[in-house]
Amino acid sequence: MGRLKYYQFDFKAMGSPCAIQLYACNEKEAGRTARLVMADVQRLETKYSRYRADSLLSAMNRIATQGGSIEVDEETAGLLDYAATCYQQSDGLFDITSGILRRAWDFKSGTIPDQAVIQVLLDKIGWHKVDWRRPVLVFTVPDMEIDFGGVVKEYAVDRAAALCRDVGVRHGLVNLGGDIKIIGPHPDGSPWRIAIRHPRKPDGVVQTLLLHSGALASSGDYERCITLNGVRYGHVLNPKTGWPVNCMAAVSVVGEFCVVAGSASTIGMLKGEGGPDWLAALGLPHLWVDVRGVCGGSLI
Repeated sequence: MGRLKYYQFDFKAMGSPCAIQLYACNEKEAGRTARLVMADVQRLETKYSRYRADSLLSAMNRIATQGGSIEVDEETAGLLDYAATCYQQSDGLFDITSGILRRAWDFKSGTIPDQAVIQVLLDKIGWHKVDWRRPVLVFTVPDMEIDFGGVVKEYAVDRAAALCRDVGVRHGLVNLGGDIKIIGPHPDGSPWRIAIRHPRKPDGVVQTLLLHSGALASSGDYERCITLNGVRYGHVLNPKTGWPVNCMAAVSVVGEFCVVAGSASTIGMLKGEGGPDWLAALGLPHLWVDVRGVCGGSLI
């Protein structure tokens, strides 16, 4: 086996800048692996995009609009099972039926929605309102909507890392819009250095993390927000109130799998003032920054 060389492949997917960093014997081998990963990420984006009329998610939501049932494939069933678990473990705060709140919150408009508009949508939100008996999903209330936004990118990261390992890559990482999974450390055994951005300071770093393995995911009000009368309204929306969370600014979690780290960071945001205690009880390395700039937790 020849000396391993470092390669990086940058691409865009799921509305985010993405990168595959890996070590391989030659450029041909590295390129083949990168194309394999990018094709799978593209497959998942095509399958679960809410922006594509031909996606499986759009087909599911057309049935949800009428109130009906759909039989889903094994991969989608796995995502629904995971979403159901997150809903239960978060006391209903992690809810894949809450994406419908986008109809009220347009973060490009610079305006706050009327409470009456939010209330109409709240009546159509709630995982407990669907009947999920694998492989059949039944929408009992018309005009509901499913959104895999909080699950599918992190799932894609885990799959990408597994695909790399399957073809023999032992050193590298996958980064889809800041959701990261380590394939393995650098060939000399040294860790990857990952900077966690500060949610309020452009180019500011809260902490630099050294990871040999595992995954990192972050949730926060980094970009999409409205500021009115000095109040900042972020894009992480509470499915019970219909309003943005107003306690946590950002949460990062390290776990074995990116999908677990991702849902934990989101739930940590949604828990508000209870976030630090919930994250501590979870037992995974984590870091949080609240809206006052106070930091807590530990990723070490």
